[in-house]
Amino acid sequence: MALTIAAWLLCPQTLIAQRDSIRLEPVVIKGFVPENFMSGLKIQKFDSTSLSLFRFQNISDLLSLYTPIAFKNYGPGQLNTASFRGTSANHTAVLWNGLNINSPILGQTDFSTIPVAGFDQLSVQYGSAASIVGSDAVGGSILLGSAASKQPLQLSIGQQQESFDNHQTQVTGRYAAAINDQWNFSGKTSLYDGRMNNNFPYSQRNQYTVLPSTSFQRGLVQDLFFNSKNDHQISAHVWLTRNRLILTPEDKAGRELTLTEAYRTMLRYNFKEFTFRTSWVRDIIDYAKGDYSQLDHAVTDKFSNRIERDFQFNGFQIKAGGEWAHYRARVAGYDKALATENRGDLFLLTRWQATNRLIVSANLRQAFVTKFDPPFTPSLGAEYLLAQKVGYNLKFRGSFGRSYRVPTLNERFWKEMGNPEIRPETGWNKEIGLEQNFTFNSNHTFFASITAYHNRIKDWTYWNPGKSYHVENLQQVLARGIEVQAGWRHNLNDWKSGVNIGYTLNKSAQEKAYDAYSSDIIGKQLVFVPVHSGTLNAFIQYKSTRLTGQAQVISKRFSTFDNSQFLEGYTLANLLAEHTFVWDKIKMRLQGQINNLANTFYLNVRNNAMPGRSFALSLFLIYDSPPAVK
Repeated sequence: MALTIAAWLLCPQTLIAQRDSIRLEPVVIKGFVPENFMSGLKIQKFDSTSLSLFRFQNISDLLSLYTPIAFKNYGPGQLNTASFRGTSANHTAVLWNGLNINSPILGQTDFSTIPVAGFDQLSVQYGSAASIVGSDAVGGSILLGSAASKQPLQLSIGQQQESFDNHQTQVTGRYAAAINDQWNFSGKTSLYDGRMNNNFPYSQRNQYTVLPSTSFQRGLVQDLFFNSKNDHQISAHVWLTRNRLILTPEDKAGRELTLTEAYRTMLRYNFKEFTFRTSWVRDIIDYAKGDYSQLDHAVTDKFSNRIERDFQFNGFQIKAGGEWAHYRARVAGYDKALATENRGDLFLLTRWQATNRLIVSANLRQAFVTKFDPPFTPSLGAEYLLAQKVGYNLKFRGSFGRSYRVPTLNERFWKEMGNPEIRPETGWNKEIGLEQNFTFNSNHTFFASITAYHNRIKDWTYWNPGKSYHVENLQQVLARGIEVQAGWRHNLNDWKSGVNIGYTLNKSAQEKAYDAYSSDIIGKQLVFVPVHSGTLNAFIQYKSTRLTGQAQVISKRFSTFDNSQFLEGYTLANLLAEHTFVWDKIKMRLQGQINNLANTFYLNVRNNAMPGRSFALSLFLIYDSPPAVK
């Protein structure tokens, strides 16, 4: 099995699929659901319909159109990082089934390498949640999850052809069966393969260069869930990815190769209120320029274990536990051949249903890291129903919590520029918000929310150009803003329609200077963080035919620390049309898509022009077996 997986990842053309048995009952898996303890924080969950629209794209394409997260995009298929509520790429925690998968050496995730095909569930948590999920959750958290199959057997295969000679392929099998009288299981096997040749018919747009690049992405996702009648539950998860990016591929001397691989594995066991999880993650980065004869090779391994116990009594839900992780890094730029580090966490999470209207969460976490001490991290949040009537409710929420970020391995161990004495970043996040839901005539639903936040971060690390880019704790940053979201849904017989809108005002600036070099940028907006942004998503559906429009508005983004230069704002619009054909057990979904409908000109963070209008056509075939006969 291991050889088969390895061969598939390394060979460029082979695709395999797996078929399996049927199930008798759905499997319910218990695991770490951090949303349970996030009272007072803003949480946005995505349904399967939203995910299916982006099944051939990466997660940043989805989040940029449905959330106020600003992405720093270097170009098609290239590095893509997040600026969540005005923070940096290092301030967003990305959790896969509860495990932080940010790169230990970089402290961030390249979202161009996270396809929507790699997970089943997606939630976005806004603001600091360090007391709940740990390091990196300063601006917010992105929560990815795997779900047990609800079908006895479902097989699907999809293909998308895009402009510029780009194409994607996916194959997925979902299955479940009874093993014996006591045990049943469910699982998913998914393979995806994407090629972006980016054969643009132009080399410039508005006299700005369109940077040539090629990339490919390949992955395998394997989830298995086992459930017994006496409340024993076991799940195993594997996510293997391989991504290759080449900049200026025709320039033999100046071309750049970046090859990244990730091996993510997890085993989780649950018995009643007790849960144990063990995992191993390996991240590999290879970089070369020119003839690729000299590869800069970096390998990091993360071994972690987590144990937790749930308690419930008198309206209280409590989760207590601990986590330990061991890091091993072999990076060409480090002072020593092997850098190691141990990290641990003890946490106590609580949720109290005080009254029918009031929910309170109080959470505590203490992290431990080799050779220095992260801060104690508490948080307090509450939600209160101001009004509750038939078809209407109005909820107030608020939270106050401390955040922290453990320095990356690069910041601690990089030769000459690293700093073993670097301090953890720490901050305090405060936010309040109102949410309302209104249902009338049983066919119309309206919802709206407004959130104000204030996030001050101290000891922000900075690779100081004034000292040959030696990393130091040089900045104190204040991010504050307002987020407004609203939506409407209408269902009437065979017709469905809806619209979502969002607007964000974000002011994020350096508040204090710790040296003379940075004193002239106090009060200036952080680079590539837009002050204003907005989204609009609307759809109309008749039976199995759906038309969706998407729009994103971004204000100007400053490209220098003193705000003397900036990238112009822009508006992007997309149009999607989809129809599902049904023949007995087989469904066929046909989707057409126009990206950048107005052929808008805009620049990425490299100051290169992004591509213009493009088209995509996808076809998805799904086979569903009938339910098992009892």
